[in-house]
Amino acid sequence: MKLPSANNAKVEREKIVDYLLNPAHPDNSGKAEFFEALGFRRKEWKPLAAAFLSLARQTEVAQSMKSPHGQKYVIIGRIESPVGKSPLVKTIWIVDSGLETARLVTAYPHNE
Repeated sequence: MKLPSANNAKVEREKIVDYLLNPAHPDNSGKAEFFEALGFRRKEWKPLAAAFLSLARQTEVAQSMKSPHGQKYVIIGRIESPVGKSPLVKTIWIVDSGLETARLVTAYPHNE
């Protein structure tokens, strides 16, 4: 199964700039260091968003579960990085209750 409405999925600027690429965020847990080592930068956040969107459109959903906020989806796959590496990442997406479009919740390295 693919992410529902994957072609319309959203990756918000704030999710990338203020969270995933922000080492000072209290819930970052090394995500910024991981993604920055791959060449992704806060000032140029769109390549990371594009990598996640490409993953969501091309890769099958590994797991789906209901949450109090909507339906969550886990997608595990490789993204292309600016430095030419293709790390395996786990992404979490949600289709909020009452909506039809998925949005990125989080992403982090996934052990092979």
